[in-house]
Amino acid sequence: MDAEAFVRESVEAINSKIPVGGKAVIACSGGVDSMVTAALASKAIGDRLLAVYVDSGLMRKGETEEVEGMLKRTGINYRIARAADEYFEALRGITDPEQKRKAIGEKFIRVFERYAREFGATFLFQGTIAPDWIESGDGVRDTIKSHHNVGGLPKDMNMTLVEPLYDLYKDEVREVARALGVEASERQPFPGPALAIRCLGEVTPEKIEIVREACFIVEDEIARSVRKGEAARPWQYFAVLLPTRSVGVQGDRRAYGYTVAVRAVDSVDAMTATFARLPLELLSRISVRITDEMKDRVNRVVYDITSKPPATIEWE
Repeated sequence: MDAEAFVRESVEAINSKIPVGGKAVIACSGGVDSMVTAALASKAIGDRLLAVYVDSGLMRKGETEEVEGMLKRTGINYRIARAADEYFEALRGITDPEQKRKAIGEKFIRVFERYAREFGATFLFQGTIAPDWIESGDGVRDTIKSHHNVGGLPKDMNMTLVEPLYDLYKDEVREVARALGVEASERQPFPGPALAIRCLGEVTPEKIEIVREACFIVEDEIARSVRKGEAARPWQYFAVLLPTRSVGVQGDRRAYGYTVAVRAVDSVDAMTATFARLPLELLSRISVRITDEMKDRVNRVVYDITSKPPATIEWE
């Protein structure tokens, strides 16, 4: 694709859709999709755009501080919405993956509606890309999983959606990011529902803390291995907390702890993926570190060697 031509055409399309004086908000997670969308929207309507980052309590370790730094450096108007309590309350008692996504989508929009009213915005930008609506069913295909920004949106939403990346795949979005000089161009993908779909079963603050720390360890160990030249950087890599416990041993005592699954895949467009062939030494370090640092909570680590299809990249 011609990324620079796409930027020009997108800016023109945005200007034609949003009237003079019209204001918009954007859900800005710090991922490449939302940051590219924010950059395009900012080029088109300038300070009539407000980027909102929601600290849902479901984000990765250090994510809020990192994203706020990126937003500051872009010069885009932004706000940080602290909404962890609201999200955990909305997810209370829910175990079904589709219901999780829909609950998060509902809360996502309600938070943004508050900021939109304060800002006077009637348009909502989203970084929706092709795999999002394809996997959400789009009214024709089977719903594989409702992405919170597609199948999870409430029907009574009071804003008009603008989705400039709607027809692009992840590799194309990265091309546009490079053309725009977006800082997040090479960040690994992170799901909109965040760690809620890496915590199988009911989502609680305690379980999110476990999977947050496990994801950090996976990312940290893989980054170290890549820097040393021991392994190639996978396309995406993370940890998943399973909802069952198993028996283990700590010293000479019986332990009964959670299992963490490590997932690392290679892909181009997120439509298909193969599991990454990580070195056994790296997997061993990840396992030892997770079980050492969370020895009172986790006693077993497994590695997911399933490709997409038949699995999806995320577990929920």
